[in-house]
Amino acid sequence: MDLQLKSKTAFISGSTQGIGFAIAKQLLAEGAKVIINGRTQKKIDLAIQSLIREIPGADVSGIAADFSQTEEVNELLAKLPNIDILINNVGIFELKPFTEITDQDWAHIFEVNVMSGIRLSRQLLPKMLERKWGRIIFISSESAINIPENMIHYGMTKTAMLSVSSGLAKLTKNTQVTVNTILGGPTYSDGVAETVTQIASAQNQDVEQVKNYIMNNFNPSSLLQRFIDPSEIANLAAYLSSPLSIATNGSSVRADGGVLPTI
Repeated sequence: MDLQLKSKTAFISGSTQGIGFAIAKQLLAEGAKVIINGRTQKKIDLAIQSLIREIPGADVSGIAADFSQTEEVNELLAKLPNIDILINNVGIFELKPFTEITDQDWAHIFEVNVMSGIRLSRQLLPKMLERKWGRIIFISSESAINIPENMIHYGMTKTAMLSVSSGLAKLTKNTQVTVNTILGGPTYSDGVAETVTQIASAQNQDVEQVKNYIMNNFNPSSLLQRFIDPSEIANLAAYLSSPLSIATNGSSVRADGGVLPTI
């Protein structure tokens, strides 16, 4: 299927690894021009080298910015050209008991996970509306619906993304602009892989054993019965980025492996 992305330019926040990197790879494979983002130029350069190796001739560049630093975000916004596809992917998480989550923790995770998408959308959506074409996609999580008891602050940010996305979609009437959210399930991103490896090392266990334990004990409702690969989230993101997806707007689309039991 031709997703008709050859003339489109995409910006993906937090895309030097994990889901963001997988989305960049998929969009490049479809012929889109992609601008990636990471906290340092070194990480961006390494990611670009990897993408070009995998997609020869890929039109990919990058802009460094730490989304917890307002000054760096403002500099990034000033450098962005006209963007057809905005993927709000950047995000952080941590396992932490509710009583130990400080005011600073709450503010920090909200700044990165929610304000990043708000600031990017505030700049890019009006230009999309002027051109009457554009795509904005928020990469949320099933944790927005099934709030994890050991990451309540993370779940809160993912729920907030649903509200922002839904509200922005209402501004797109009578245009070819859409705003949607992807509810991803337990995905074996680089951050999750690092956490699993640390747990396995601390408990002197095999990584696969720890992965299976996590799935069986913390995600028993999963119909997939394994972690989702980032490329499987990227496949949905590529479709939602396409002109073919015009009838999908203001939606929360699941790629959760069947973890959420609600209809």
